[in-house]
Amino acid sequence: MQERQPMITLTSLIGTPVTDAQGQLRGRVADLAVGTGDEAGRVMGLVLKARGGRALVPATDVRQTPSGALELRPEASPRPLADFENYILLRGDLLDRQIIDVHGRKVVRVNDVDLQWFDPATQAPSAGNLTATWDLRVREVEVGMRGAVRRLLQGLLPRPGIDSIASRFSPRVIPWDFVDMIEVDPARRVKLKIEHERLAQLHPSDIADILEELAPAEREAILMTLDEEVAAEALEEVEPKLQVSMVESLDSETAAAIVEEMDPSAAADLLAELPEERSEAILEEMHPEERQEVEELLEFREDSAAGRMTTEYVAVPVTASVGEAIQALREFEGDVETITEVYLVDADEVLKGVVSLARMVLAQPDTRLDVLTEIHFHTCPADAHENEVAELFDRYNLRALPVIDSKGRLAGVIEADHVIAFLRADR
Repeated sequence: MQERQPMITLTSLIGTPVTDAQGQLRGRVADLAVGTGDEAGRVMGLVLKARGGRALVPATDVRQTPSGALELRPEASPRPLADFENYILLRGDLLDRQIIDVHGRKVVRVNDVDLQWFDPATQAPSAGNLTATWDLRVREVEVGMRGAVRRLLQGLLPRPGIDSIASRFSPRVIPWDFVDMIEVDPARRVKLKIEHERLAQLHPSDIADILEELAPAEREAILMTLDEEVAAEALEEVEPKLQVSMVESLDSETAAAIVEEMDPSAAADLLAELPEERSEAILEEMHPEERQEVEELLEFREDSAAGRMTTEYVAVPVTASVGEAIQALREFEGDVETITEVYLVDADEVLKGVVSLARMVLAQPDTRLDVLTEIHFHTCPADAHENEVAELFDRYNLRALPVIDSKGRLAGVIEADHVIAFLRADR
């Protein structure tokens, strides 16, 4: 097995002297600027602290000397720090900050950063060439006691003594590939959006767990970087009181864009918990079609069947064929993964039958749906109490339950996850 090359820590680099080619001290390392995108994790420059203030030296203008100091090449030209605002500063942007461990699906705090030399020619880890151009990359972040002890003892003991004590603690690290940064500064949020594609790939419930661990400003930063559909799915999984807090922290336009992507029932429940003025402001920003659906649901009691139903379902004429129902499914704009049944209605929208997707799959495209309908299908009135709804799901092992009005017209559908949600909320 190939021997792992030694790491170098950010803590040990901070304060390292930097000289010119004549050995004159030009400053000490105050921070490291790390690339993003295609250069993700690569040290692009050193922030130097000198008498004249702070300046940044490109990595290509630095090499390491046999004494361990860093030396500027003769042609080196420090630049204003602002020139590197697109990069991540490991000390300023990362140390002591909360980050998301995308692999572990949790929020952690950074205590130190481990880096490793790479050979520029082979792109393989190396022990470091003392005459080579600076080519250092972030490999992992430390989130355990080892990094914390190293930071605590910095400046109090010689480096070998610090390393000896820190080595007694088991490492707790996250590979850089599994790190997702949280940035609450609006001026830099877009520039640090680099890793949020991985966050968006998590299950909505995992994102919800992460959001619940964060401070309010950080929650807002995460919501702002997520796709609106992903943000909506995650918001639906968040505890109701926290939902309200998170939406109230957003401006009405942003909140409306997210609420529009939520299930109408969930959106109505959320808006019902907001102050009336705030709820109306969000509704005003929504598109007319989505606004109408949510406003209709807001008229019902929250603990009624109508208050728990969704208006996103697939209904076709009672005379439709399997092929026509499949086409309706293809054109459905809601979350097709939640659909388990197709509903048959007459010209007056009166519910006439229910066909499971399983039966449709096994039938020929030209088969009429009315011959596949369930012999006994269950419905509930719009004003039924949620406890009655739960009893129906339990008694008949339902996947979904159509809700009808006083004239038998299909008003909406209650899905199994809606029942689970309100039963958990009542515990």
